[in-house]
Amino acid sequence: MGMTMAEKILALHSGREEVKPGEIVMAKLDFVLGNDVTTPLAIKKFRELGAKEVFEGERVAIVLDHFTPNKDIKAAEQCKFSREFSREMGIKWFFEGGNVGVEHCLLPELGLVLPGDLVIGADSHTCTYGALGAFATGVGSTDLAVAMATGEAWFRVPETIKFVYEGELAPFVTGKDLILHTIGDIGVNGALYKAMEFSGEVIEKLSVEQRMTMSNMAIEAGGKTGLIEPDKKTLEYVKERAKRPFTPVKSDEDAEYSKVIEYDVTPWEPVVAFPHLPEKTIPISKAAKMGIRIDQVFIGSCTNGRYEDLKMAAEVLEGQKVADWVRLIVIPCSRTVYYRAMKEGLLEIFHEAGAVIGPPTCGPCLGGHMGILASGERAVSTSNRNFVGRMGHPASEVYLANPYVAAASAVLGRIASPEEVLK
Repeated sequence: MGMTMAEKILALHSGREEVKPGEIVMAKLDFVLGNDVTTPLAIKKFRELGAKEVFEGERVAIVLDHFTPNKDIKAAEQCKFSREFSREMGIKWFFEGGNVGVEHCLLPELGLVLPGDLVIGADSHTCTYGALGAFATGVGSTDLAVAMATGEAWFRVPETIKFVYEGELAPFVTGKDLILHTIGDIGVNGALYKAMEFSGEVIEKLSVEQRMTMSNMAIEAGGKTGLIEPDKKTLEYVKERAKRPFTPVKSDEDAEYSKVIEYDVTPWEPVVAFPHLPEKTIPISKAAKMGIRIDQVFIGSCTNGRYEDLKMAAEVLEGQKVADWVRLIVIPCSRTVYYRAMKEGLLEIFHEAGAVIGPPTCGPCLGGHMGILASGERAVSTSNRNFVGRMGHPASEVYLANPYVAAASAVLGRIASPEEVLK
């Protein structure tokens, strides 16, 4: 019996000819990641282990992106602690200030995570890199500490669910809608500790950026990782960026899946995930009729802060004005994205519409800063989570949507379809 992508990568990195779901393996890692929230605790555990150096200075990244630019003294101290450790350990890939980006946008953009890699990060959305064909998953700070010291981590080999998307995408339907539809179908525990493998003609037509959006939200269905087989698009994206050699992996034709779920996406439309779970999805045609008034729109995050996402939003916002009572916050997810959006006039469109444009940061996504919600406020967000209190006060509400819907909602001051603006 053949192996899935997830099984192959774990087998290769644990020195095994094959592995099977349920087995426990120790595997060598290609790359390890921490951020300003998770790294300080990992450093303390690293010291407790008695470790004197990281396993390899070019295989570790520390990205200070959550509460930066530093929002308060505690955030400043966390970053200082991480900065000093990075200097002491000779960590090459340390990012803050002018060269920082949202970690899960930045690492693929710089060619630090690659097809066939085994990657862990002390952040749940590390699964984003599965869009490039890497087995990438989030871990806790203690596992990060051990990984930084040894270059290894243990894994229970997951079963794989294969998702096949066929048909044609309707206007304004994006990768965000595909993954929200999927989570709405299977639920937030529908892929618990499973590898999710996305395939089919629709996936083949998606850009690498939109594939990253899908893999990013695998964790919102409980998935261990969200994999897409590397193809020509993947290799074109990676080859001009790769910082080291890589070996793409694909599933065997006779690989065994725990389940295969097939979708015809042709009748699908953009969806909105209502509070307080990503599985509570409602088609925009229905959601727009509810007249749900909003106070804030956030366009950004590791889910939808890339250039293509900003361009979608700009298509709706060009020549428009944000509703008087709405705060529109736009945050490009990296320095490169910011610069390109500036050069190509997108930032001007956002500015003229009345948006606040921020530097690359996770900020509003996790209720960190630069966009906290007050009690009773509602936000439409292109991010990945809408749990209770996710973006601020526990009595606030977050509605997840794609950039088209988010931009239209900002203009009309309520949850709205882009078709209502682009008449």
